[in-house]
Amino acid sequence: METVADYFGSLVFNDAVMRERLPKDIYKALKRTVEEGKDLDINVANSVANAMKTWALEKGCTHYTHWFQPMTGITAEKHEAFISPMEGGKVLLEFSGKELIKGEPDASSFPSGGLRATFEARGYTAWDPTSYAFIKDDTLCIPTAFCSYSGEVLDKKTPLLRSMEAISTEALKIIKLFGTDAKRVITTVGPEQEYFLINKSDYARRKDLIYTGRTLLGARAPKGQEMEDHYFGALRTRVSEYMQDLDRELWKLGIYAKTSHNEAAPCQHELAPIFTTTNIAVDNNQLTMEIMKKVAERHGFACLLHEKPFAGVNGSGKHNNWSLSTDRGTNLLEPGDSPKDNAQFLLFLVAVLKAVDEYQDLLRMSIASAGNDHRLGANEAPPAIVSVFLGDELTEILDAIAEGKPVTGRTKEKMQLGVHVLPAIPKDTTDRNRTSPFAFTGNKFEFRMLGSSFSVAEPNTVLNTIVAKELKEFYGILSVASDFTSAVNDLVRDTYIAHRRIVFNGNNYSSEWVAEAERRGLLNLSSSPEAYDTLLSPKNIELFNEFGIYSSVELHSRYEILNDEYSKTIHIEALTMIDMINRQVLPAVMDFSGEIAKGISYKRSAMPEMKTDAENERLAEVEGLENYLYKAVKELEKGVALAADYSGASLAHYYRNSILPLMDDVRSYCDALELIVGQKYWPYPTYGEMLFYV
Repeated sequence: METVADYFGSLVFNDAVMRERLPKDIYKALKRTVEEGKDLDINVANSVANAMKTWALEKGCTHYTHWFQPMTGITAEKHEAFISPMEGGKVLLEFSGKELIKGEPDASSFPSGGLRATFEARGYTAWDPTSYAFIKDDTLCIPTAFCSYSGEVLDKKTPLLRSMEAISTEALKIIKLFGTDAKRVITTVGPEQEYFLINKSDYARRKDLIYTGRTLLGARAPKGQEMEDHYFGALRTRVSEYMQDLDRELWKLGIYAKTSHNEAAPCQHELAPIFTTTNIAVDNNQLTMEIMKKVAERHGFACLLHEKPFAGVNGSGKHNNWSLSTDRGTNLLEPGDSPKDNAQFLLFLVAVLKAVDEYQDLLRMSIASAGNDHRLGANEAPPAIVSVFLGDELTEILDAIAEGKPVTGRTKEKMQLGVHVLPAIPKDTTDRNRTSPFAFTGNKFEFRMLGSSFSVAEPNTVLNTIVAKELKEFYGILSVASDFTSAVNDLVRDTYIAHRRIVFNGNNYSSEWVAEAERRGLLNLSSSPEAYDTLLSPKNIELFNEFGIYSSVELHSRYEILNDEYSKTIHIEALTMIDMINRQVLPAVMDFSGEIAKGISYKRSAMPEMKTDAENERLAEVEGLENYLYKAVKELEKGVALAADYSGASLAHYYRNSILPLMDDVRSYCDALELIVGQKYWPYPTYGEMLFYV
């Protein structure tokens, strides 16, 4: 019987495969390139390419592709056959180091923020040897970076790799002062992925889901998630079969899918992987989202990854579990048994606090999108205000250090459950806080603000860079200190005092916290356009330039791309809503009201004295809402037409401040009609039908 161990990673050209198939000198040279940042020799590339091709052909591949991550947020691929022509009408199967290293996809049609004109088509993909090649749909996929003809990056992967180098460089300087031996510091990530599954047949009847990924119209069902009976509940048979199939497909690709369960909302689920190196985690999560959708189709489902596919129930996020480790396996964010005595840990801890406080705007910007705006602060996600949860023990330790008081650590306790047969359970020294945007959870930070459909590349690029900045500053202080121990203690104390405002262990959903955050001077960027506007502040441009993450030109291009994507998203949603109202909802309402009027007429002609109070009142109610809906959709049409007067950031703000309120008006009248129009007349599946399928 085949076991998971037999097929795990079977479609990945991973380290074990390379060790087996590459000559020893080539394997060692490639490892030096990956681990020490050495330049790649073309002879090494040729040898790797040949081994890759042979392995892929044995697996049934006929094509290869440079697999990259443009600014669309999804992946891209251009397939090339391995064949080369020979005399006599035959073909030779070839794949060279040159083809492995470099590709030339058309760059003119990808988002570039003005870096590329339509007629400037040339772009390059460059092999990323730090990520493993893999096979998908009988095609060898080679992870690559993507840049323009003039050298500016056009993808999400390259800045991430730059940020990983930056934080490794700065963290190494710090740990060497502590006498810790390492060659690299690695950022690791485990992105928990939330999603919805609905019947594919229902999805096919909803234009809004097809075009935008979320329901633009829809009244709440009589039951939602208020009974709290779905979270961790028993899986439906179909869902269980889907999850098993999904795990198998992911495991073949070497993706460490670990945990699956029902989430809080009906039809909502979650998949959590084991953490791995950040760039590989990014690749794996992009693949996971793609494969989720493919496997869903096989099981008669549609997989929804929008942040808020259904109003009134939980949206879907992606929890980004981030940590720092040496290449020797030491977790730099591990407090140990006595965190109060772990000076290295405390130093890295306050470096993260300082980074989050000073760059709240960048962290908020890194997770901003039209979809995520619907989710943040809606009682299933953190608010838009960035803060850090440390828990009671660490907060007490840092408070004592700040106030010059004796530092006492908490002793480990065991919980007695009052039943002799049940074992005593070790109790953590602090609780968890699910309302916190950025929570310390034992030996890592959980960045909870990401949206479900997000690439985790950008948030981690920001996180790596801002922490690298603070570590560099710390090294400048500690490297010249005459008394290293005293300097560390002073730096921990002074940093915490200066940035303790960012620490909040309470209820982030409360209105009191909003007022308290304002009093503390924390930012409350309630919309994506507001968050995008912070990207080009002088301090942020200086930060990215200092570490070579983005040039000023690249930052400006990303600013344009973000605003353009936001505007296009709302524009498509508005047009879809107008189309659904004009071509589906209004005709259905007119048919329904016509039937009521016809019924009144029939009754009166048959028996003039017959009572028609119910029909008269219902007809008046429907006609009133119908007229309001008609006027509201006309206002929305006018508003969309006026958008032509704006561009760039001003257009994004216009859609946020003018179009979204008009869409809310349209929806309010439509949803009210849905609740009273006869079921057989309503033109698309309702929330109750989609969320509570049999």
